[in-house]
Amino acid sequence: MTDATLIIGPVLRFAGDPLVTPWEDAVWIDTEGAVLVQGDRIGAVGTSAALIKAHPKASQVRYGQDHLICPGFVDAHVHYPQTAIIASWGKRLIDWLNTYTFPEEMRLADPAYAGAIAARYLDLTLAHGTTTVASYCTIHPHSVDALFEEAHARNQRIVAGKTCMDRNAPDGLCDAAQSAYDDSKALIDRWHGTGRATYAITPRFTPTSSPEQLAALGALWAERPDCLMQTHLSEQTDEIAWVRALHPEARDYLDTYEAHGLLSARGIYGHAIHLEPREIDRLAETGAALVHCPTSNTFIGSGLFDTAGLAARGIRLGLATDTGGGSSFSMLRTMAAAYEIGQLRGTPLHAAQLMWLATAGSAHSLHLGDKIGTLAEGFEADICVLNLASTPAIAQRVAQASDLWEAAFATLMMGDDRAVADVWVAGVLQPAARSSAI
Repeated sequence: MTDATLIIGPVLRFAGDPLVTPWEDAVWIDTEGAVLVQGDRIGAVGTSAALIKAHPKASQVRYGQDHLICPGFVDAHVHYPQTAIIASWGKRLIDWLNTYTFPEEMRLADPAYAGAIAARYLDLTLAHGTTTVASYCTIHPHSVDALFEEAHARNQRIVAGKTCMDRNAPDGLCDAAQSAYDDSKALIDRWHGTGRATYAITPRFTPTSSPEQLAALGALWAERPDCLMQTHLSEQTDEIAWVRALHPEARDYLDTYEAHGLLSARGIYGHAIHLEPREIDRLAETGAALVHCPTSNTFIGSGLFDTAGLAARGIRLGLATDTGGGSSFSMLRTMAAAYEIGQLRGTPLHAAQLMWLATAGSAHSLHLGDKIGTLAEGFEADICVLNLASTPAIAQRVAQASDLWEAAFATLMMGDDRAVADVWVAGVLQPAARSSAI
């Protein structure tokens, strides 16, 4: 095929989930590897010698042994409307929402501003090698349109939904049970399954959605079970106390969702730090996914996510920046924070496990694991190439590394957007990428 491209260099490969099987059996780096891109798909993955022989007319992009060809990063829980307030100082969750988040989200009542923030957000994340995000929007339907439109213009895979709130929020950010249902249904009809778009029904969290609104959104999900549902769960202890006060009849926080039809295998629950045993049991039984947001959890003092313990229960796990409660747009920085939290829990993650979480793990949590997150034949060609010697500090560490995993780990701990050599979205090399191909 004339549009075929061979991307040649060390390739990150997955054969399983390194959180539940030994990482050495699940993940490896093929130092003589190559990825064949044909149109918007991966045509083949294998050794460079074999693929060059099989596809002699394909154009070639070559990288040295100080690079790593990876799936594009998948950020499983973000708030694109908070782009402009990222890294705002010093508040616990509820104060942070009232001081920074809600005032900024009210600004997205202006469609032009919503469009500008959506474009800015996607540009920033693409520069960090992130090719798929799952985002909360605001209560304004046009904020959802803005993100889907900008993603469509980039042919980028996107998960998003209108954030629904009808209590304990400013009047300018409150809808109602019926309007949340109506707006969400109209947006599903407009966007879900269009191009690379997936709709996620999105109650922000129990404190800002009345039982009536939760029930309305549960009814909508029952009507459209092909959609995802995203919300927050057990992020901070004072949040949990607030939920208990609002819902004394509930067995626990998760029960406030389950009672209204908002718990199933296609549910995605952000944070989930302070879980009760019953909640863990129900999440495992239903096949729901949890998303680890480590920079956010440390930045606003939420707590330490139990990656190892939850993975041992067979629960789907993703990884996320949680823009803008999280303090970085970078999944590299997010992996570093996940490692640090694992250390504090006595269960540090290997580089192979971190890379899985940031790619295939997050893709599986979004029920997109058969499309993205892995470099394999037939998958969508979303690819990130990392420069493992992107700065003098990292390069001098790599010079002492005993193998590629040790070299890659230095980039996960110290890398930023300078480590992103190139990014392909649906088989198209992004023009803003800084190529370091040889």
